[in-house]
This record gives sequence, structure tokens and C-alpha cells, in this order.
Amino acid sequence: METAGGSKWSLIRPFLVILLVHSLAIYLFTRGFLLTRTELASFSHCSDLTHSPCSSISSSHRRSNFTPPPDESPDELHQDRRCWTKPAVDRLVIIVLDALRFDFVAPSTFFKDKKPWMDKLRVLQKLASAEGSSARIFKAIADPPTTSLQRLKGLTTGGLPTFIDVGNSFGAPAIVEDNLIHQLVRNGKRVLMMGDDTWLQLFPDHFNTSYPYPSFNVKDLDTVDNGVIEHLLPSLYKEDWDVLIAHFLGVDHAGHIFGVDSAQMIQKLEQYNSILEEVVDVLKSESGAGGLHENTFLIVMGDHGQTTNGDHGGGTAEEVETSLFAMSLQSPPASVSSVLDSSFCHPDLDGRKLCVGIFEQLDFAVTISALLGIPFPFGSIGRVDPEIYALSAHTWEGRGTGTNDCQPSSDLAAWKQNYANALCINSWQVKRYIDLYSATSVIGLPTEDLNHVSELYSQAQTNWSDTVSSGYLPMGTPHRIQDSEESPFQQKIDAYSDFLESVAKLARSAWTEFDGTLMGVGLSCMLVSLAIHLLAIRRLNILCKPYQNALNILGNYFSLVSPLLLVAIRAASFLSNSYILAEGSVANFLLATAGIIRLQRSIREWKLPTDELFFLILSTIIRFGIEIGMSKESSASTFLFTFSKNIFGINEGDPLLTVLTDIFPIILLFVLAIMFYKFISGICCWPHFRYILYFGTVCSYLLIALHWASESNLMPISLFVQYTGRNFAPQVVYAIGFGLLVLSVLSRFLDSSRVKPTARMTVLSLALVSSWSPTILILLGRQGPFAVLIFISGAWFIVKSWREGWIESTRRDLGAFVIDPIPVIQWSFLAVCLFFYTGHWCTFDGLRYGAAFVGFDHFNIIRQGLLLAIDTFGVSHILPILSIPFIITIQLQNSKENSAEGNTFLYLTQVFLIYGLITATTTTLTIICVTIQRRHLMVWGLFAPKYVFDAIGLLVTDALIFMASLYYY
Repeated sequence: METAGGSKWSLIRPFLVILLVHSLAIYLFTRGFLLTRTELASFSHCSDLTHSPCSSISSSHRRSNFTPPPDESPDELHQDRRCWTKPAVDRLVIIVLDALRFDFVAPSTFFKDKKPWMDKLRVLQKLASAEGSSARIFKAIADPPTTSLQRLKGLTTGGLPTFIDVGNSFGAPAIVEDNLIHQLVRNGKRVLMMGDDTWLQLFPDHFNTSYPYPSFNVKDLDTVDNGVIEHLLPSLYKEDWDVLIAHFLGVDHAGHIFGVDSAQMIQKLEQYNSILEEVVDVLKSESGAGGLHENTFLIVMGDHGQTTNGDHGGGTAEEVETSLFAMSLQSPPASVSSVLDSSFCHPDLDGRKLCVGIFEQLDFAVTISALLGIPFPFGSIGRVDPEIYALSAHTWEGRGTGTNDCQPSSDLAAWKQNYANALCINSWQVKRYIDLYSATSVIGLPTEDLNHVSELYSQAQTNWSDTVSSGYLPMGTPHRIQDSEESPFQQKIDAYSDFLESVAKLARSAWTEFDGTLMGVGLSCMLVSLAIHLLAIRRLNILCKPYQNALNILGNYFSLVSPLLLVAIRAASFLSNSYILAEGSVANFLLATAGIIRLQRSIREWKLPTDELFFLILSTIIRFGIEIGMSKESSASTFLFTFSKNIFGINEGDPLLTVLTDIFPIILLFVLAIMFYKFISGICCWPHFRYILYFGTVCSYLLIALHWASESNLMPISLFVQYTGRNFAPQVVYAIGFGLLVLSVLSRFLDSSRVKPTARMTVLSLALVSSWSPTILILLGRQGPFAVLIFISGAWFIVKSWREGWIESTRRDLGAFVIDPIPVIQWSFLAVCLFFYTGHWCTFDGLRYGAAFVGFDHFNIIRQGLLLAIDTFGVSHILPILSIPFIITIQLQNSKENSAEGNTFLYLTQVFLIYGLITATTTTLTIICVTIQRRHLMVWGLFAPKYVFDAIGLLVTDALIFMASLYYY
């Protein structure tokens, strides 16, 4: 097809070039910025300990009943029959309650305000206060990102998570580096697993027995939990396992779908309380002398926390703070109180003093390994936790017989000696790991920091052999000196702790390797793409205007500078983490500012600014929605509920609230259908095609209404209608949308020789919008009609306020632009605002996973990934970009100049280029931001997710613009 500027390919070619350049830039920068931590192929072995400075003391702990691992010969063990540390427990029960918030476990007396979900796990609170020294609650701190895959990997390897693994959360790869599960199996421990099937994906062929259940149907609260319950209690009476892992998912799924403050969440917590009561009863009944659980250790823990709307993945306190409860079936001596931290204590609900410890999840793998007496995972950089280690009674047993110049140690001195030995091995393992890591990885760790930790290790290791040569202090040494802070073993504990804490701090601050060369090349490609945008816009300017006018870049200075300044302000705001957190509010402020610029122009030209004023009112409404959407205080299922209460002040239980949340969205669907009919009836061409579009869209809206009605509690609904509405109706909506999309593509081949370009483009635009909108609406939920109506209203006000100056803008010199960029910038800012208005934000806990299962109960990575992508980018990218032609067609339909009609595709091309330039500019500044802030404390919790979302959004924008140009031209 020929256009005023030549063939259509001359107009499409820049979009393809820009897409390819951006793809290359994102690929290169991502390879340099999001490199995974180098995973070493080394594994720990029992025989390794003979090479450590701790081997002399360790050899005194030989166990005659220790069976060498199958791959370790007796010669390799060198008579060391007990591996690295003396086993302190015989059996271990690990119960994982996914997304277990700290305030689910700790008593409400620990918090300022009591919430409905608190004090539901009373059994853990009672055990922690009644059992005294043998049971304890901990606030467990996870390292972000807090996705389940990364947390399980971090828990079992003892290493810090790597950001790029977030993308594998839906398809977990097997862990190939050394880990706790591998060491358990390698050293003859029988492992039983039940629950979340992610464990089987991470550790294939590691479990003696497993009962996996699918984990990604977030709408299913009971299948996984019921499967665990079916096998958990019977397994506690069996002898065919040494380590039992039970992973419940109900709380995580209830949070995703209903939020923390929901009846479903409370029911799940109460169910868990009953299950844990039964588990504890079984363990205690078999804990007598010679019993099955005489020396069993129980751990109940979460892998991460969750926000009050049930999301996780980021680095906020709610997401990284989870709980861990530990209990030994054998009570340690009373001296354990001197080891346990008593700085965080409050009365429980019964008035008894209850203290809570602090536990870093980084320490989990090495602590469990020390208790079970197996080698520590080679890549672990955690520290054996003193409080959990002290809960086991066998860690308090002394050595030797106390003859000649030695005397038996006190309980506390014996424990300190055992713990100092464990820390010696712990520190030696960490030291050899970071030495090998720095020697073999591409960049390694900073030399100055390595020298510092090496010095700390040398200080801790000084005179270690002399201190532990006998294992006891000289005869006559008072117990108060043995137990004091000045005792040699306490000094060693402090020295090793300082070393391990320094290594953990070093790893957190400088773990990820950044390839500066690749990052620089990627950034350079982004800058080149901006130049390509500007050159393409300038070329179109020459085609549309006299050449001499195109050279006058400073013409109409304000019209050129003011829009660019708005884009620059938004892009520059990404240099601050505070502005990134408030990005939705910043975009809304700039949207209103752009409206004020249009307002002052109308006032200056003595025109009644009705449309501009309505647009500013709409911006204010959007602002309230953004505040709720970004607060993380309301889940997608309760967004309208929270919005109605906050905006209209309606109390819970008010019938008007039910009308607003259940009935009004359906009414708005019919309003949208009427609006669509008005749009399509105003076009004269292709009547049969237009009415097929309208019929398909209306049918989809009716099915969406049926879907929402089936989820409502306003009236009793039969099971058949519930199934039809909840599963079948959404699937039909998807099918209709796909059919309309195919029909829209085929419509390009209809005879358009008698149709004006503007009319043809209008019909094609409506076809695309009608094919995508039902799917986007049903995924957004009941807030969908509000969001789409706001977009339509905002777009209409933008175009209408621009209409008055259309002819003048084509004659007036706008410098490098033929099209006034202010409306395009408003269009872009409106799209950004809708992203946050609908409850999304640029972190992985901002993904609305529940939308991926609308219409489906079972997980398929391609299907659910596609639905999640449509929900995330539908109202902020797909609809705004595909409807960009309306900016041009509405103006041209009201234009009296024939030349304007002839330049339709030139105008549309420049609008596409301006829109793409805005997105590319903000993404470029995001890249510059993360480059500057790559050592920032919040780089992985905030800056990196922002980069990922902006980079994907840029590629989506480029791809949509390129495909739209192929479709429209």
C-alpha cells in the first residue's frame, strides 16, 4: 500500500529496527546486571574435615555406631566415625506452613493492635511458654526476593538467593549445587516428603517416599493440605524415615485470593492449629525412653511472609518476616536460659512470660546439618544458630571422664565447648567456600573485603589448638569462670560469630557479579534507540511540512519543551527509591500537570475549558484509586470493597456496599456495551463485519456478568450454574476474544477501495479493542469496568480537548513534531496510572496470580503465564496502544483539510513514535538508575524488579506498536 510518505514498509521499518535494538539492549544489560551467582560444583564430604584445623577436637566425638556413607570408604574417613559434628538429634520433623506471617504465630500481646488473624495458632504459643527451655518461637528473617522457589533454595543451600531465579518460580529447576537434602541422602538419612510438589522439582530422586501435590492452583485451598493431613499423622508412627518434610499451602493460597483479613484465612489457621495439636500429641506419646520419638526435633516454619493482601516476592518487612517454632522432645538443662535471648519478651494471653528469638533463614541449612551430624552444604554461608542448637539436650553433653589435670565441665561450659567446635567447623567451611568462589568465579568478591574477613578468621583461629587440646579447663577452675563471658570457649564463639557475620554482610552487599562491559553496551544501545526515534520523527516532520520549517527546532518553544520536561521529570524520579515506591502517585501528578498545561492554553485562547476541567476531575478520581491500589492493603478480590469504604464512607454490612461491589460492575458492563454500540453505529462501512464484532462483544459481556454472578453471595445458585459461570463462561470469553482477533486480522483483506482511511482505521481499531477488552475485563475482576470506563473517559477528554487546536497544530511549527506531543504524553501517563489503579505495582508481589486461574483449576505454565501477562499489561499497554489510532481518526473526521486525510498514516506513525519514545526514555533512565544504584541496599528488593517490569513493558510496547503498524497500514 502506498502512503503519502512512500510505501508502507518505509513507515513500518523504523518500528522493526527499534524493536530489534531494544531487544539487543535489554538482553545485553540483563546479562550484565542480573547474572546469577556462580554455582560451584564442589560438595562437602565427611573426609574433608581431616583437612580442617578443627579435626583434632572433632576426632574425640567418634561414634562407633556411625555407618559411613556409601561413597565414603573407611580409609577416607580416617577412623572419624561421626562425620563433622556429633549428632544431637535422631529424627527431624519439618512442617512448612507456606507464607506464615510472624503475627500468625506470636501472641497478639507482642503487637500494638490486635488483628482478627492473630492468636489462631495457640498450640505453638502454649508450648513455647509451658515447655520452658525445650520449645521456642522465633521471628525468622528471609532474604528477598521472597518467592517460594528462592526461599526453598536458600533454606536448603544456605546461600543467598539470586534475583534472576524469580522467573523460574513457575517451573522450578533442579538444584545442582550442594544442599541440605543432598547431604541427608548422601549420609544415609531417609527423607519423607509430602505436600508442595516444588520439592520434587528441586530435588528429584532424593526422597525415599514422597506424596507431592500440585501447588500452583491458588484458588485451591485444600487439595495440598488434605493430602498432607492424610499422610502426616500415620507417618509419625512409622520407622521408615529419619527426616519428615510436610509442606502446607492453604495459608499462601488463601492470602493470594482472599487476603489475610478474611474468613478463609482464619479457617485455615484454625485448621493448622488442630493439626499441630495432633502432631505434638503423637510426638509426646512416643517420646519416652526407647520410644520412636525419644530424640526427635520438631520445626514448624514459614518460607516467607505475606502482605495483608496476600502477596509476597518483595523485600518489605511483612514479606521477609516469617515464623519458626522449634521444640526438642528431650529437655535441655536449666542452663539453657543463659543461652536463649531474653531481650524480646512479653506476657502471653495467659499472663506467662514468653520470649521470642531472632533467626536468620540463611542459618537454617548449617544449623540442621550440625544437629544431624552431617557435612554442611559447601556453599552455605550461614552460622549455626546458638538458640536452636541449645534446644537439643545432647548438645549439652560433655566429653571425657575428667581424670588427672582435667575436671568435668559444667553444663554450660560443655555446651560452649560443643558449640565452639561447631562454629570452628562452620567457619572453616565458609572460609574455604569464599576462597574457592573468589578464585574460580569471573569477578569474585572485592579484595579489600576478602582481606578483612581473612584477618577475622585468622584471629578466631589463633591458639584454637591450644584451647581445645584437652577439652577441659584446669582442675579447680570455678564454674563461674567456665561459664563466664571471659571463658576461652566464649571468646572463640564471639570470634567465629564476628567472622561469620562479616561474611554474610559481605555477601549481601557484593554477592552478585556485575559485568560492567555488557551493562555499558546495553545502555549505549538504549541511547542509540532514542536517537533512532528522534531521527524517524524528524523524517516524518520533513514529509509532512516544508523543509525549512522542519529545521526550525526551537519553533514554539513552550509546546516543545513542556511535554519533554514532563517525561524527563518522571524518568528522573526513578533515581530515588522513594519515588519508585510512589510511582503511581508521581505519574498521576504529571498527568494532572499535563492537563493543567492544556487548561492554561485554552484559557489563553479565550475558550471554555470544559473538557480540561473534566479531565482534571478524572485525574483526582484516579489518584484515590491509585492510593488504594498501591497500598498493598486490599487484594484484587476486595479492591472495590475497600475502594467503596474509603471513598464513599460506607460501613461494612451496608446494603449499598453490596450494590456497589456486586451489582454496579454488571451495570457498568451494559454501559460499556451501549457505548461500544454508539461508537460502531457511527461508521458506515462494512456493516456485517461491524455487527459481528458487536454481537461477539455483547455475548462476552453477558458471560462475564454470569461469571461474576456465580461468585456472588446475593442469592443461592445451583452447582451447575456455579460451574458454568466460574469455569465454562471465562473459557468461552477467551474463545470469543480469540475468534474476534482472528476475524479482525482477516478484515484487513476486505475491499477498502471505497472507504476513507480514517473510517477503515476506526473500524480496525474497534475490532482490536473489542477482541481484547472482554478478556482483560474478566481478568481484572469487578474493578475491570471501572478501569475501562476511566480509560475511555480519559481518552475522550484528551482527544476532545485537543480537537479545537488540531488545524492550528498542523499549521503551527512545533519544532521536531508535527503532532502536538502533549495529548500523546497524557495518553501514556493515563496508561501508567491505570496500571497502578488496578492494583498492580512494579514488584513480583504486585503480580495478581489469581487472575491466571480465572476459568481454570489446573496449572499449565503456558496458559497461566499468558493470562497473567494479559492481566498485568492489558489495561496499561494492550488497550492504550491498540487504541492510539483514535487520537488521529477522531481529529481527521472533524478536519476540513483534505491534506490531513491524505497524511493519515504519517500522523499515526509519528504518534506511535512519540509514544514509543516516551516509554524508551523512561526505561533508559531506569537502566541508568539501576546502574548507579547496583550496590544499593534495596537493589534486589526494589530497583531490580522495577527494571524487569520496565524492560518487559518496553518490549511489549515495541512489539504491540510494530504489530499494530502491520495491521493498520
